Amino acid sequence: MDLAIKHSRIRDFEAKCRSEGIRLTVQRRAILEAVLDLDDHPTADRVYETLVARAPGISRTTVYRTLETLVRMGVISKASHPSSVVRYDPRLEKHHHLVCLRCDSVVDISDAFFDALPVPDTEVQGFEVLDARVQLRGICRRCREREEEMPSGSGST
Repeated sequence: MDLAIKHSRIRDFEAKCRSEGIRLTVQRRAILEAVLDLDDHPTADRVYETLVARAPGISRTTVYRTLETLVRMGVISKASHPSSVVRYDPRLEKHHHLVCLRCDSVVDISDAFFDALPVPDTEVQGFEVLDARVQLRGICRRCREREEEMPSGSGST
């Protein structure tokens, strides 16, 4: 993430904490900074591992709880993922995801066509759609190249 954007996001977070009466702790700021620095839609464990060197003494539980607080505040979002592990997304603007079914990587993609897709009428189901994003699942370049390098017959079955 661009440094100017990162600083702007941190300032916005600090202002939001003040306006909503939420304590701005060193841990919350460090956790947000870690998510903004990691561009791969990190899991809570990945954020924790990144923070251990930066903020010794921070607990895994603090990271999990703070990430959920940041989501509730609208500062980050949860990235939907086919695995059971929750990933966190620092990008709040409309975008979509490419998800690798082999290595679980998540890559952001912006596409005007996807942005313009009409949302179906869900009134009958009593459901109000607040956001719609496209998730494309497949195999990333790195995994495809790795599979091409494997001698035939040595792949997993």
